[in-house]
Amino acid sequence: MKITKVAKAGTLESNDILIMVYPNEEDKVKIELESIVMKQFGDQIIEVIEDKLKEMGIKAVTLKAQDKGALDYTIGARVETAIKRAL
Repeated sequence: MKITKVAKAGTLESNDILIMVYPNEEDKVKIELESIVMKQFGDQIIEVIEDKLKEMGIKAVTLKAQDKGALDYTIGARVETAIKRAL
C-alpha cells in the first residue's frame, strides 16, 4: 500500500500519542519519536510502530509520533487509524 496524503490520529493529552504520517518517496520507513518516557520505553514504542506498519504492509512512510505516555495498544490503534486515513 502507498501513502498518498498527510494524515494524523490521536491527541497530545496525557496517556495518548499523536501520530502524523506523510508520503515518502524514498521507499523506506522513517520514524521520528518524541516521548516523555523516551529513556524507559523509546525502543518499545518504535518496535510497536514498526510492527503495526509491517502488519499493514506499509513500506514507504514518514511517521512522526509525539507520545505522552500511551500504552502499546493505544499506539497501535493510532498508527492504524492514521495509515487508513492516509491511503
